[in-house]
Amino acid sequence: MEQVHEVLADNRYPGRGVLWARTRGGLLCGGYFLTGRSAASKERFLRQEEHALSVVPTGESGHDALRHYLAARERGGWLVFGNGEQVAVVSDRLHQGNGPYQAMEGLEYEPDPPICTPRITVVADLRTEPHAWFGAARRPRGHRTGADLLTLAVRELKPGDAVLMTTYRSDGERVEAVAPLVEARTEAGDRQELLAEVWAGLSPEVRVAAAVFEPGRLADAAIVHQRSGTTQPV
Repeated sequence: MEQVHEVLADNRYPGRGVLWARTRGGLLCGGYFLTGRSAASKERFLRQEEHALSVVPTGESGHDALRHYLAARERGGWLVFGNGEQVAVVSDRLHQGNGPYQAMEGLEYEPDPPICTPRITVVADLRTEPHAWFGAARRPRGHRTGADLLTLAVRELKPGDAVLMTTYRSDGERVEAVAPLVEARTEAGDRQELLAEVWAGLSPEVRVAAAVFEPGRLADAAIVHQRSGTTQPV
């Protein structure tokens, strides 16, 4: 089984990604990262807020719902993170008493043809030993246009186990929506090492930002950004 950084290094442009892992030290961690090719996609950063992380523009550019969004939120005993506006929707549904499957029901892929970027989401229950549910709303490969929605429960990760989902698979030129789930391994001992492993796997030409956080401690997330060709921890 490949290591997390090997999975990412083999994908020149993964788009955005979510990660759920247990470090070699036994710590459960969630992770979120974003990459970009256009100037607008690169001019973004992860803003740390109370019980939330948001993807926002670095300058004065206007709000773009496909580029700027709530990326992670802890609320009412649930952690939700993902690549778009569905994070707020799923978080609200959970707060209203729905379970993870119901909260992710009816999600759609992004309206950005021809790629039709999948919406990927992770839900973790903070009230017990955290279990995670991965959701992916993606466009079918045939002539159907309605989203195919995968929801998968991920349980009992052992030290070194990791589950990874990205929006794209690319050789650096062609980009296509990727099959939704990859199981991998990590040698990271803590969240900082896991963040470093994710960051090292992303191509420097496209990486924008990444965060790794413990369930229930989103406010203490470890975050790194790529700015002017340099790596800057925040």
